[in-house]
Amino acid sequence: METRAERPPLSLLAILLTAVGVAPILSYGLSATSDLVISDLGISEAQFGLLATVCFACAAIGNAVFAKFTDGQPDKTLLFVVFGMAALAMVLAAIPGGYVLLLVASAVAGFAQSFPNGVTNRILAERVPADYRIGWTGVKQSGVQASQLVSSLGFPVLAAWIGWHGASAVGALVAALLGVVAVRMISTFLLVPAEPRPAQRVAAGATVRPESSTRFVVFALAIFGFVNGVGVQATNVYLPLFAVRELGFSLVLGGLTAAVAGAIGVSARVGWGRMMSRGVSAPKLLLLLAVMATCGAGAFLVAGATGFAPLLWLAVTLHGASALGVSVVLMASLLRSVPAASMSSATGWVSAGLFGGFTIGPLGMGALIGSPGGFAAGWIAVGLTYLVCVGLGLYLVLRRRPSASKG
Repeated sequence: METRAERPPLSLLAILLTAVGVAPILSYGLSATSDLVISDLGISEAQFGLLATVCFACAAIGNAVFAKFTDGQPDKTLLFVVFGMAALAMVLAAIPGGYVLLLVASAVAGFAQSFPNGVTNRILAERVPADYRIGWTGVKQSGVQASQLVSSLGFPVLAAWIGWHGASAVGALVAALLGVVAVRMISTFLLVPAEPRPAQRVAAGATVRPESSTRFVVFALAIFGFVNGVGVQATNVYLPLFAVRELGFSLVLGGLTAAVAGAIGVSARVGWGRMMSRGVSAPKLLLLLAVMATCGAGAFLVAGATGFAPLLWLAVTLHGASALGVSVVLMASLLRSVPAASMSSATGWVSAGLFGGFTIGPLGMGALIGSPGGFAAGWIAVGLTYLVCVGLGLYLVLRRRPSASKG
């Protein structure tokens, strides 16, 4: 009778969660205080969207360029880079140097997001028993939404007291302290003893697919992540501004909309991760999430047209539960399909797809908001984007069915 492997310490899980969540702090903080940042710098909505575009473009480039590089670097080195660059980005944002310096800070924050998914997936594959890997993936991926929650609540409150530059300085201090703790502690966690690994065994204890099939999995996940990412960040970046300008919310209440989305996203990622750990099909989950996200975009559109606040909160709920949950399904699929030795590089390519979508979403949404169509045009575009995800999810479900029926 097989026994369940001993659970590794939760302090390791905390390191993984903070490593994933630290780099996006600046982006979410700026989004939560967007109305203040726009008026303070005298920039347009499209220029504000360019901050996120630069951030995510650098993240996409970094994930693609450094994918192979990360496979050969120690965990401690990569964690130092993640936390160090996140802190540096917020230090630059804390300096009142104008729009150009804030663009530089956003670029640094983007490069900081080039490494967390890869190094944390590898740590899961090498330091965590197979019984816990998929479930832990959901928890550690919720670090992004935990960052959204904390930043969306903390930045507006701090900005009302010490300005958004001061809020960035506080964020830099927090990132530096978390980095010191994470880098000092990671060496205390031993590698999991190597399991007997015949050709059909992989990092997460699933059956390895043929190499060509594994390449298809990575490609398909990257494409889905790209398309979903367009809608995710088009929504995330402009959600507080939409609430303030279209529904008359205060700056703090506008930030609360993003915080609620983040809180729901945390629960959703943990929940979807648990479903994946029980063997639920990734294509079916992706299809479900795409349908829910499409409904959320429709709710945003109707909320803006009617000014009915409860519809906005419904849209926020659907957004947090669906689009923000896609990342954990993508990462868990990699853990099922990719050997640990190439985990960082495979994760890098899928993350590059995600961040590529993140790059386009805010820029496109900003342009649409500044057009005569306003936010209505933006939400229609987001809805169409998610409909493409529905089509992709349906294709993956139908493609998988014949091979599943043979088994």
